[in-house]
Amino acid sequence: MAEPGRPMRSQGLAGTWPTGRTTSAGGFVPAGLGVWPAIVGTLQEWAKAEAGAGRLFPWVPIAFGCGIALYFAADQEPVLWVAATTAMALTLGAILLRRSRLFAPAIMIAAVAAGFAMATWKTARIGHTVLAKPLYSVSLSGFVETRDIRERTDRFVLRVTTMEAQRSDVKLDRVRLSVRKGTAPDVGSFVRLKARLMPPLAPLRPGSYDFSRDMFFQGIGASGFAMGAITVSSPPDAGGWQLRYSAFMQGLRDAIDARIRATLDGDNRAIATALLTGRRDAITTPVNDAMFISGLGHVLSISGYHMAVVAGVVFFAVRALLALIPGLAVSFPIKKWSAAAALVASAFYLLLSGAEVATQRSFFMTAVVLLAVMVDRRAITFRTLAVAALIVLAIAPEALVHPSFQMSFAATLGLVALVQIGMPNLLASPDHSTTARIALWGGREIAMLFMASMIAGLATTPYAAFHFHRVTPYGVLANLGAMPVVSALVMPAGLLGLLAAPFGLDGVFWWLMGIGIDWMIVVTRWVAALPGAIGHVGAFGTAPLVAASMGLVLMGLLRTPLRWSGAIVLAAATIWGLSVRQPDILIAGDGKNVAVRGRGGQLHVIRTNKDAFLLREWLAADADPRDPGSAALSEGVSCDESGCVAPLADGRMIALALHVEALADDCNRAVLVVTSRPAPPDCAAMVVDRPRLARQGALALTRRGDGFAIQSVKARGASRPWSPAAAGEGDFELTLMPRSVVPRSRDATPSEADLQAED
Repeated sequence: MAEPGRPMRSQGLAGTWPTGRTTSAGGFVPAGLGVWPAIVGTLQEWAKAEAGAGRLFPWVPIAFGCGIALYFAADQEPVLWVAATTAMALTLGAILLRRSRLFAPAIMIAAVAAGFAMATWKTARIGHTVLAKPLYSVSLSGFVETRDIRERTDRFVLRVTTMEAQRSDVKLDRVRLSVRKGTAPDVGSFVRLKARLMPPLAPLRPGSYDFSRDMFFQGIGASGFAMGAITVSSPPDAGGWQLRYSAFMQGLRDAIDARIRATLDGDNRAIATALLTGRRDAITTPVNDAMFISGLGHVLSISGYHMAVVAGVVFFAVRALLALIPGLAVSFPIKKWSAAAALVASAFYLLLSGAEVATQRSFFMTAVVLLAVMVDRRAITFRTLAVAALIVLAIAPEALVHPSFQMSFAATLGLVALVQIGMPNLLASPDHSTTARIALWGGREIAMLFMASMIAGLATTPYAAFHFHRVTPYGVLANLGAMPVVSALVMPAGLLGLLAAPFGLDGVFWWLMGIGIDWMIVVTRWVAALPGAIGHVGAFGTAPLVAASMGLVLMGLLRTPLRWSGAIVLAAATIWGLSVRQPDILIAGDGKNVAVRGRGGQLHVIRTNKDAFLLREWLAADADPRDPGSAALSEGVSCDESGCVAPLADGRMIALALHVEALADDCNRAVLVVTSRPAPPDCAAMVVDRPRLARQGALALTRRGDGFAIQSVKARGASRPWSPAAAGEGDFELTLMPRSVVPRSRDATPSEADLQAED
């Protein structure tokens, strides 16, 4: 009989063990077997929460963008009707499955197909001829559509009406020409000139930015420079309303710049003009570099910050003025009226600034926020960001691969996540006297400014590292020092100057704007001069960038603790990107410049022409802080009239042959010969010649055994509208291996002198 209060126990030794736990004799009891079901259950609950109502829409633009990315990753141009039909069929299927559990994956697949089809349609719609070979003397006439005033030269885009070139019948729609400073014709004028035209600039190394793609979507088929005088004449016909609009806006920008010039000069004038009109080419190189090194480069590109300041200043100013009239404040929705006024001001700012991609995104984001205010909906949400992203990508799918879009949306995603998650905690009512005093003295505002700068900086770091090969470790410090002055003084003074300019009372506002810009320049120069202000990052491929983007999206969009999986993905992408091996040899697309990695691990450059832009890109991609003009770049390089040689880290020689007579010696002594001439068939060295460069573009070679693995700008068999495949037969492998040379057959024909001697 069991004692009262004690549990019953069965007879025998086995009955003394607790129920539900078994183990083999001589073993140990596994601990925590019940933990895994709990973990799995928790993960399932989090996943269900993430898939709840209203959580699907922010992922639609992500899927839409993935479809656009697939389009740009294709080697050949897709067939438009196939892409469009597929997108419509998948969209219809998703609609039919709207009450099924398969609706979420179906709508995402349909969004991917829609993005792919939209990008294909945009390319087909704007399709135009791209120059394939240089033209050295071309007679052009046409209308000037845009004009850029730069530090050393001016530049304009010509809409071509007639084009004549010797031994060429190619016809281009638009060309971009550089001219001597101060000689660029006015926008809207009809001009005649002679020019030298070159194909759009291809990527300078594998994986670098594709300028030719950018120019294609701007409708430009060639670039070059004017030769001789430019003649302005009467046009044969009207240029159209778009040209008249461009001329009007350019005239307005020039008028604003002239009014600013009357009060400010130098970089102050250039920065003030950049903030108001988007024309930032006149900023001197030292100040421009310091702005980007310090992390304040975003101030020069009109984006979300500028649009928010314009809309915010107009909104609160109009609301404050309307609130002074009691009858209006009580009886009418002055908040909505103020939002409408801010929307009109933002639209005007968009047109004045040139409507670049970042500005378009900013306007659409701001417009959605203001419309939400006007219809009494919550303004700053992930839905707002998603709508803005869909609008931008639908209008300009090519924006996805542009750094301004990537950095702008990454920063905005981080800031929206801060508003949704961090701001409610920071703005909570203080329950402690010390906390209340800190909040009274602006502690929360300072904390929000610090967090906003830090989050925006961290969110844009992967894209700055990928496109510009540098990071800004002191970006938060520079933003804390300069942005309050820019927000409270520079931008409001600029807006007041625009309003006062028609009345001739704008001088004092430009002066105030200049004071704030002086402070901004002081801060940016100080931060740029700090030790370690430039964080150099070597080039890495698109795969680590895609992984980093996915990590940022997971951290930004997920609400449950699953968001920290994004941090794991981001950390893995960072390690991946930093571990990418840099190439041992870089070869320019024209074969005139070669960089060889020597024993010290740095590049030694064989230069046969002065191309500072190319060398700057190569050095930046190699995380090399040296200047393109540094004499150290030529260490170990030996040159004569016939060519140059430079050693690899293992002592083997790389030769750049300039003349035919140098090929025989280079083929016998070098491991690799780069030449723009046909190499002899019995050349013992590996060869990179003009046909290969014409088909593959710039090359990056990495040692693999006795040979080299090749990365090329153009994928094997690739041909896109902005980068058509070169004419000619033959394809090239993606590896170079030592050649098995067949001994040359000796000529058996005896000489005539020998035959006569024998006779």
